Amino acid sequence: MLDYRHSPAAIRALVRDDAVHRDVYINSELFDLEMERLWRAAWTYVGHDSQVPNAGDFYTVNIAGQPLLMLRGSDGVVRVLLNRCAHKGAKILGAGSGNCGKLLRCSYHGWTYSLDGSLRTVPVKSGYAGTRFAASEAAAGLTAVANVAVYRGFVFARLKPSGPGFEEYFGGALSSIDNLADRSPVGRLEVAGAALRYMHNSNWKMFVENLNDTMHPMVAHESSAGTARELWQEQPPDAPRPMVIEQFLPFVSNYDFFDKMGVKVYDHGHSYTGVNFSIHSSYSAIPEYAAQMEAAYGAERAQSILGESRHNTVYYPSLTVKGAIQTIRVVRPIAVDRTLIESFTLRLVGAPAALLERSATYNRVVNAPTSVVGHDDLYCYRAIQEGLASNGNEWVSLQRNYSDQEKEGGSLGVHNGTSEISMRGQFRAWAAAMAPSGTGA
Repeated sequence: MLDYRHSPAAIRALVRDDAVHRDVYINSELFDLEMERLWRAAWTYVGHDSQVPNAGDFYTVNIAGQPLLMLRGSDGVVRVLLNRCAHKGAKILGAGSGNCGKLLRCSYHGWTYSLDGSLRTVPVKSGYAGTRFAASEAAAGLTAVANVAVYRGFVFARLKPSGPGFEEYFGGALSSIDNLADRSPVGRLEVAGAALRYMHNSNWKMFVENLNDTMHPMVAHESSAGTARELWQEQPPDAPRPMVIEQFLPFVSNYDFFDKMGVKVYDHGHSYTGVNFSIHSSYSAIPEYAAQMEAAYGAERAQSILGESRHNTVYYPSLTVKGAIQTIRVVRPIAVDRTLIESFTLRLVGAPAALLERSATYNRVVNAPTSVVGHDDLYCYRAIQEGLASNGNEWVSLQRNYSDQEKEGGSLGVHNGTSEISMRGQFRAWAAAMAPSGTGA
C-alpha cells in the first residue's frame, strides 16, 4: 500500500488533467491528510454572526477534527476560539449553541475565562506560587484562531497560521455572498431556525462535486421531480402553481437548459452555476418585495440584484450558497465515507415573510433528511462509494468538455453549464493543497 503521507509524488499522481484516481474517495489515509493539509489550510465556513447576536452567545462546530466555538464578546466582537480549557484540555462548551453569560467556566476544575478568552480565575491560585505558571500557555487563556474573517455576516477561519489571505483565497467568488446579502432591502441576513442535518454515507467530495454537476438532475431526479411533473401535466396551463411545484419542476429540465445556464470557475476550487439563468429563475413575483427593493436601491440596482439567479456557488471546500432561494449548505466531513451536511434557511432582513416561507419550503423539500430530492442524490453518492471498491478501472473520468487550454489557465471564467470543468478545478486545488510543488518526489 502506498504511503501517501511521505510521498507527495504519489499524491500528485492521483490527479490527472481529466481524471482522478479512486483513492481520493475511498482511502482513509488520504482523508486524514485532507483534514490536515487542505481543510486546515483553507478558509472554511464557521457560522453566521446572526447566530450569536448578543454578548455571551456561542455556537460550536468541529472543523477538520478541531473543536471550535464562535463567541460574541462583551465588546461586540465575534471571535473563534479553540473549544478546550487551557488547563487539562476539557471542552469548555458541550452544547451546540446558547449563552454562557458573562464568563466561560470549565466543568472539570472550574477555571473561568472572560468572553474574549482571557483567563479570569483559577481556584486556589496560591498553589501556583513559585512556579512557571505565569509564563505558561495555560495562563494565556483560551487559544484564539488567529485568522478569522467576517464577510457580510459570514464567519470564516483558516486554522493554519500561514496561507493565502481571505480576499486572495475567494476573489470574485465573494460576489455570490454580496448578491445574497443585497437581496435584503437593508443588506442584512439572519439564520432562521436550526440546521437541517443530513448524514451522507459517502465521501465529502462527492457532494461538493455534485453541486455544479448539471448532467445528473434529469436522470437522478426523474423519480421525484419527474413524478411531480407528470402529476402537474393534468392541470390546465393557466392554473397557479403551488410553491413546491414551482421548486420541483425545474429539476427535470432538459440538457439544453442546464448547458445554457453556464458555469463560472474561479481559482482555489470555487465556482457557480446559473451564470445566465437557473432553476430558480421562474418563481412567482412578489410585488411587495420588488417595491421594497426599488425603494432601497433604486430601480436599476434592484433589477440588477434580483436579475442574478445563481444556482449553487461552491466556496471550496466547506460551503455552498443558493442566493436566489436564500439557503446555504455546510460540509462537515466525519470519515472517508461519512459526511454531515447542514442546511440553513436565511431570512432577508426587512423583506416580506413570503420570501422566508419560500426559502424554508425549499430547504425542507430539497435539502432535509425528509426530502424526496435529496434522497435521489444520496443514493447516487452511496452507489459511487460502493462501486469504487471494484478493481479493474481505478480512474474516475472528468473528461467532459476538457481542453488542453486548461493547463495554461484556460479553466477560469465562464463555460457551458454541463462541463465538468468546475470539478477539475476542485481537484487542482485539492492537489495543490495536498502536495504543493516543491515538496519532493
